[in-house]
Amino acid sequence: MTKFVSIVVALAALAGCASLSDIDSDVSSFSRWPADRKPSTYAFERLPSQQANPQQAQMLEDLARRAVESAGFVAALEGAAPDVSIQLGARITEFERSPFDDPFWYGSPGPFHRPFGQGRFDRPLWGPGWGPGWRHGRWGPGDDLPYVEREVALLIRDKKTGQALYEARADSDGSSSDAMRLLPAMFIATMRDFPGGASTNPHRVRVATSS
Repeated sequence: MTKFVSIVVALAALAGCASLSDIDSDVSSFSRWPADRKPSTYAFERLPSQQANPQQAQMLEDLARRAVESAGFVAALEGAAPDVSIQLGARITEFERSPFDDPFWYGSPGPFHRPFGQGRFDRPLWGPGWGPGWRHGRWGPGDDLPYVEREVALLIRDKKTGQALYEARADSDGSSSDAMRLLPAMFIATMRDFPGGASTNPHRVRVATSS
């Protein structure tokens, strides 16, 4: 059994004391950003599916804003044409159990290593062209901790020409679906390589979060 976790539900995670922790993400980034071009003004661009859910789209943009502006971008004034447009995507999927807990998939003695499996159709919460796609969750006896897959994606385009200038995505997993804490750190991870992009993909990026 799997379930999709809404960022709206994760608002409850804002309560409680704050402490520092780290989140490790596997990041892939690609860049065509001109060497002599400086970050300027930006505006988020929403796909039709995102426009149909403006509250969720606004929440996602708010979670990514710190990462975008820490790279030197400034939000364009209302009514003014931005220098670049930015598209965002995010997905959080929670499983009852980690696939690595399945003894029929990992570490089972004897010749039978075929897992008990259950397929599921997985789709992103939001995203410009990043899904949907089939994935399979597998689990077995073990502890009661859930297994959560998390992914964010970011695409920067030149507003005038539509050329893609910078693309990055970050993946992480664990037992937490706290979107309000985790997704901002993952967006920061996507911008760590800006403006040049990475020479090795994917690569591990660690970002401190408050929890």
